[in-house]
Amino acid sequence: MTARSDRGPVNAQARGLVFGLAVLGLAALPAAAPAGTGAGAPDPVNPAPTAADWAALAKLPDWSGVWTPAPLVNQGAAFTAPPAWTAKAADRVARMQALDRAGTPDNIYINCLPEGLPSFDLMTLNAAEFLFTPGRVTLLSEFDGNRLRRIYTDGRGHPDDPDPTFSGHSTGRWEGDTLVIDTVGIKPQAFIPLAQDVGVPNNGDLHVIERIHLIAPDKLQIELTVIAPHVLTRPWTTSRVWTRSRLRKFDIVEASCREGDFVADTDAEGFAIFRPVTIDAGGAPLAPEPGAPR
Repeated sequence: MTARSDRGPVNAQARGLVFGLAVLGLAALPAAAPAGTGAGAPDPVNPAPTAADWAALAKLPDWSGVWTPAPLVNQGAAFTAPPAWTAKAADRVARMQALDRAGTPDNIYINCLPEGLPSFDLMTLNAAEFLFTPGRVTLLSEFDGNRLRRIYTDGRGHPDDPDPTFSGHSTGRWEGDTLVIDTVGIKPQAFIPLAQDVGVPNNGDLHVIERIHLIAPDKLQIELTVIAPHVLTRPWTTSRVWTRSRLRKFDIVEASCREGDFVADTDAEGFAIFRPVTIDAGGAPLAPEPGAPR
């Protein structure tokens, strides 16, 4: 099976990560067609939504608007109740924290790769919005051209052998006004982070459970349980709160991580182009050499 790849976040000049959510209704949605069980069995299909399916969305909680996350996770629950690391992972975390204290942090988000889960929830610094459509939850982010996640709420299960991705394979269901998301099939390189410069790759078999619900009219809480048997000795539970704004000046706009690696220029024929800039090992742009074209 060929693993899919995704080009994504981390502007070389502004390294804030971005998170995006989009939520789709579960109540009264059509069930997924049963999977084929034998040779020649038809492939499952996504049935066309009915008028009743669209009407059912109105019964879901109002998560419209633009949501901005609270400060980074190391100022909240993850810092006061850190993960129960294995000895090997704890040693790595201690070394990264020492680099941070020494003023030489090791940024774990480089090369515009997607942050993945659970970083997708915990480390973003930018806005998100929730889109509700029948049969699916789409998580839409301001970061990197509105990078998204898909959460299937049509009753399907996880594939037997998911092709690992940064955000994994997500299914969801509504428990009252709480959206419960179950995610597996996450790439082993995706970090379990304490900060943008302290984190450990999950090393495989990662399982993330999210519970998202309103705790006030304009406050949304994401509670996470992270199960990572290769780097944690027990599940880790943490949370983050998001605040809603309806002001148009906060509407989500396009952003491109890779654009920070280029400078606008004009070629010899007068056509507008992007020219690569030289960057250091951490991805920060370097000053041009004396006499080099700008």
